[in-house]
Amino acid sequence: MPTDPIALTRQLVDIESISENEAAVGHFLSNYLSEHDFQVEKMPVPQNAGRERFNVYAGISADAPDVVLSTHMDTVPPFISSSEDDANIYGRGSCDAKGIIAAQIVAAERLRAMGVRVGLLFLVGEERGSHGARVANTQPKGSRFLINGEPTDNRLGLASKGVINAVVRAHGKMAHSAYPELGDSAIHKLIVALERILHVPLPTNPEVGPSTLNIGLLEGGHAPNVIADEASATILIRLVGPSDAVREALQQAAGQDAEVEVTLEIPFQKLKRIEGLPTMVAAFTTDIPALTNWGEPLLLGPGSIHVAHTPQERLAKRELFEAIELYTNIAQRLVS
Repeated sequence: MPTDPIALTRQLVDIESISENEAAVGHFLSNYLSEHDFQVEKMPVPQNAGRERFNVYAGISADAPDVVLSTHMDTVPPFISSSEDDANIYGRGSCDAKGIIAAQIVAAERLRAMGVRVGLLFLVGEERGSHGARVANTQPKGSRFLINGEPTDNRLGLASKGVINAVVRAHGKMAHSAYPELGDSAIHKLIVALERILHVPLPTNPEVGPSTLNIGLLEGGHAPNVIADEASATILIRLVGPSDAVREALQQAAGQDAEVEVTLEIPFQKLKRIEGLPTMVAAFTTDIPALTNWGEPLLLGPGSIHVAHTPQERLAKRELFEAIELYTNIAQRLVS
């Protein structure tokens, strides 16, 4: 029985799969794809908490696929169940990225009927460091092309920004705030270091735009009347160029006041262009940099990134059906 993409999207949305809790949706997809005559493989992904976690790969034969359609199964919190009206499907993951999963499954069914060797790769952990993609990259299937699905308004992504996530830590000496000369404020040191970090020159790209920096978390201190002995800030830089010089500049800006620990780094990625398709540049990051062994990458998907991760997350039904056509046609063009 052919897949109903609207019904499948809602079924997927209604399975809570916040990052590190993807097993239920993974089992659902494994069973669904098996029932629809795909050969399914579960790729175990190590999990610190000891819970079951795995990627799902589905192919049509033992032969290497020419093209693989891929996206992620996990979502950000909180869980929001599905609903719909005449125009849209609502709920957590509707556009990021469970509607994309449904569109890719329907497209794969069509491509299979056309004789195209197609695979499906659904990953865990994209929202928290691409853990599933890193595991999948050790088990490639020989595909020539990878079409990764993220909300791009059905426009082909020409590039996706890279990431430097870093923690800036300052250390001091605790004392009574009435006698600050007896202590050394870690918070004051951190503020000075962050002021310099905010003025670090970042790469720009005429085709993509500027890199950006956000100080997302501040922590430190014990009470207003205590000189703080520890303080930290977490920063995230979205990059449009090489990272080496930026890392060095962060260390120099922190100087003697603080230390910088880079906790995550994802490179800036330029992507394949196809003539005749509308394009965009993704200010967000994707699994693509962690899937280098899965073929030449493309980025495309229905929905707007501006409503992803929000209480208003939704996917237009019109875009869902447009994505099915786009995935099918692009895959045909790539392998022809």
